[in-house]
Amino acid sequence: MLKKIKTSFTDTMGINYPIIAAPMFLVSNTDIVVEASEAGGIGTFPALNYRPIEQYAEALKNIKSRTKKPIGVNVIVNKSNTRQNEDIKVALDHGVDMFITSLGSPKSVIQDAHKNGAKVFCDVTNLEHALKVQDMGADGVIAVGAGAGGHAGPISPLVLIPWLKTRLQIPIIAAGGIAHGSMISACLALGASGVSVGTRFIASREAQVDPSYKDAIVKSTPEDIVMTTRVSGTPAAVINTPYVQKMGTDLPWAMKILKDYKLTKKYMVPLIHLMGMKSLEAAATKPTWKTVWTAGQSVGLVEEILTVKEIYAKLINEYDESVKSLSQLGLE
Repeated sequence: MLKKIKTSFTDTMGINYPIIAAPMFLVSNTDIVVEASEAGGIGTFPALNYRPIEQYAEALKNIKSRTKKPIGVNVIVNKSNTRQNEDIKVALDHGVDMFITSLGSPKSVIQDAHKNGAKVFCDVTNLEHALKVQDMGADGVIAVGAGAGGHAGPISPLVLIPWLKTRLQIPIIAAGGIAHGSMISACLALGASGVSVGTRFIASREAQVDPSYKDAIVKSTPEDIVMTTRVSGTPAAVINTPYVQKMGTDLPWAMKILKDYKLTKKYMVPLIHLMGMKSLEAAATKPTWKTVWTAGQSVGLVEEILTVKEIYAKLINEYDESVKSLSQLGLE
């Protein structure tokens, strides 16, 4: 049994290790969630990975039949997700312990979750948004910094975490570029109470994505990650495949104008999101020349495909080694 890592986050969620298996669109599945939670962390997945809503309810039922440990669900809380109210209700009906909110106001999620004893952690990329969700009653924030896969923030975790720590009273979870245990010890030293790890779990046995996607994660370097607005209209980190190079990383000028124009914005943003979701779905689930694979800069530290349980053990052992090294230097 590996030694527990105790933080305010592990105390809040009743888990052994402050490591979230991050919710990844079209990657996170029931097996990853179950294995992550059983390993002593907490497994999460985006509600929209399962469509229609009946499949989402069935996925939660499956997970809950296989683990009694805490699990989490990611809910998109902007107007483009017309299913958000149903997603929250179904999750609460199945006893979900943790919600991660993205891309909007979490106010109603916080209210509903707290009535049922669930916790809410909100994705943030800056102090302004972090203070807003703290005032709304969020149980913590997930500080998405530079280096993250998907919708990465612009600020280095080295700055973002201590900056948020100066003003927040709620736990901070570090996200972005984390694939080694030494990074976990560094994030905790900066003031985080836990970490959210995404890209590392794409190269897991349990991930049901095309093998070429996993292979790309193993073979890529940080220099292979680029930011594109073509997927959702918001900058997102992807592997710089030949298709990404061909289509470019900026929205076509006409779509950009319609996205930014007040009268057409509310129609254009959901359309761009839908187009991006369809493109990612095709790339993640079957070989296609139109390859758009989301990933973070931590690909450079992913060298092999392991089980989720093995990934957790590796991260925790690396964390222990890092702490021992600091202790020997008198820096613990």
